[in-house]
Amino acid sequence: MGDRRGGPGRWRSAGSALLRVVTVWAVSTLTMLVLAGLLPDFQLQSADGDSVTQIALTAAWGAGAFGLLSALVWPLLVRALLLVPALVLGLLAFFLNGSLLLLALRLIPDGGGAATPETAVVVAAVMSAVASATSTALAVRDDEAYRRRIYRLTDRKRPRVACEGAETVPGTVFLQLDGVGHRVLTDAVAAGRMPTVADWLARSHTLTPWRTDWSSQTGASQLGILHGSNEDVPAFRWYEKDTGRLMVSNRPASAVELQRRAVERTGDGGLLTVDGASRGNLFSGGADQLALVLSMAARRGRRNRSRAGYFAYFSDAANAVRTAGSFVAEAVREMGQAVRARLRRESPRVSRGGLYPFVRAFATVVERDVVVAAVMGDMLAGRTAVYADLVAYDEVAHHSGPRGRDTDQVLGRLDRALALIAKVAEHAPRPYRIVLLSDHGQSPGETFEAAYGLTLKELVRAGCGLPVPRRPRRRVRRPRRGRPGTESGGGSEARDAAREALRSALHRPVDEADEAGAEGQEAAAVAAARAPAPVVLASGNLGLVSFPGVPHRMTREEIDRLHPALLRTLATHPGIGFLLVASEAHGSVVLGRDGGELVEVPLSRLADDEGPLAGLGPGAADAVRRTDGFPHVADIMVNSRYDPEAGTVHAFEEQIGSHGGLGGEQTQPFLLWPRELTPPPADLVGAEQVHQVLRGWLRESQGPQVPLEISPSSEDAEAFLPVEGPAVRDKHG
Repeated sequence: MGDRRGGPGRWRSAGSALLRVVTVWAVSTLTMLVLAGLLPDFQLQSADGDSVTQIALTAAWGAGAFGLLSALVWPLLVRALLLVPALVLGLLAFFLNGSLLLLALRLIPDGGGAATPETAVVVAAVMSAVASATSTALAVRDDEAYRRRIYRLTDRKRPRVACEGAETVPGTVFLQLDGVGHRVLTDAVAAGRMPTVADWLARSHTLTPWRTDWSSQTGASQLGILHGSNEDVPAFRWYEKDTGRLMVSNRPASAVELQRRAVERTGDGGLLTVDGASRGNLFSGGADQLALVLSMAARRGRRNRSRAGYFAYFSDAANAVRTAGSFVAEAVREMGQAVRARLRRESPRVSRGGLYPFVRAFATVVERDVVVAAVMGDMLAGRTAVYADLVAYDEVAHHSGPRGRDTDQVLGRLDRALALIAKVAEHAPRPYRIVLLSDHGQSPGETFEAAYGLTLKELVRAGCGLPVPRRPRRRVRRPRRGRPGTESGGGSEARDAAREALRSALHRPVDEADEAGAEGQEAAAVAAARAPAPVVLASGNLGLVSFPGVPHRMTREEIDRLHPALLRTLATHPGIGFLLVASEAHGSVVLGRDGGELVEVPLSRLADDEGPLAGLGPGAADAVRRTDGFPHVADIMVNSRYDPEAGTVHAFEEQIGSHGGLGGEQTQPFLLWPRELTPPPADLVGAEQVHQVLRGWLRESQGPQVPLEISPSSEDAEAFLPVEGPAVRDKHG
């Protein structure tokens, strides 16, 4: 490399860099002059008036001072504000940039520049955007300049290669498109919404579906993919009787505990243990380089760099301004889309008010930009393995539905992010293989409450004889005529059938208090007094019912003795597909309905696409049997009804695109890999098997090898966790 550092080449590089600096300065000066002419509260001349030459010099001074402050002071400001929540930091970007402009105007020798604070924010934003665009445009035709700019924007000063000759060994980047099902991806490619993925499929990659476990959600899937085991993760949230703890996959303390258990169970640190990076994930995968990893946020210690990824991105003022502007635009876009859906009376529909527009903007803009920048930095640093999660689609699909204009736009933006990552890979110090995958899909459908006028918790309480609201708390939304899914549980017929099933199970009316009478109220009070109040939790269209007063997993016979109507109430409800409960006589049984009658199938004789599992497809019976063996499986596992013709389910929470249980596209994610890698099994089942496939690919690339010889003790397993000190307990958990 000596010939590149001396002689004519060195002077040519220096001259090119100087020319770019002068050009950006000149463009910034011109931009400042134009803004001074357009904005009445922004001036570049004294009150007595100045010549054109003096005004131009003032603009040049101001633009130069602003550029220097942005390069030198801005990174220090961002580092000082790392403790500020990322959402607030993004919004502060505008005001911090405006403050730098005001300071730059004060540094002009003759004091000719002046602007009001609100005008300074606008001027600074425009100048940062123009300077960034100019710098990028000048660097595009100069590979070396483009590479240096990317290094700067991703906070990487130089390539980092672990060993001699490693630049010829390919690295691997795993990009997870959260919630994008196999069919959604293929449809988006066919419709031309994801040209980057289409190009990969045409030239270099192969696509295949895989099948999730019963718990089709990120916590279970990503734990299995990154750490090789998702044993004893029955749902997104569940109650543990032995500890009295409510586990929620996206709570930091729960995430760190789940990771600890997986490390202890498997005996290895994870997929990314050697020279790996984990970006935007729930779990670390054993990586040393971490950014926006939830499991590291539960502890305190010198290795807890939970916001370091934000600094790497927001240290560039242009990045901060662009992301902050996109954040505001996305929030406004969501508000407009929500209003349009309401005016068009679209159904199904859920509430999209409150803070949700800002939550969506954070997921689709801030987190995406920070994670993509971190991945780019990892590639330019030459890391061996990177795993990153892009959550934008999943967040939008929950509230807008898995298919439609809203999610189409998100898929298009994700495709552009993939194209950027692929472009940066061309400038990395080693070749990279990009693997694209998802952790689950999403199934559409009206919520259980909207379809039947009561929540799962209310249905369980009614079955236990506990007080329940006598009227729906809000108006039930009815689907438009002719829309798919109307017959599967959206109209008054479905609600009437649900009420009849409830009355039949309880042998008394429940929707009118005066009809129940004193005798019914007394019976409900007696039942409530003799049985513990159940804990009812929802994970998409999967519900969990636990009785905390009973230390062991209750059997069907015990539940029938305490609450004679409960299991019949649930199993014969038209919105419920099937139940899983333990049984003294049969070990465990699946309960469902056949024409309104209760049907019981021992787990040992359970078969796919038969009885209560009809229409759920291959592997459903095995998935239920596996969950039945978990130590923390709930007393009653409830899967909503699935309509195979419409492909719809009923979520037990406020989501019209849901995942977490069985039924439809939610259990059918995808895996897209370079063709030079060994193909995965034809029938790829479960996140743990996906882990084995990814680990094999890393081995083929001479990447991280997962140690299996020694299983660490519980104490030693802590060493694989990303942070130090005792875990901070989740609130309410």
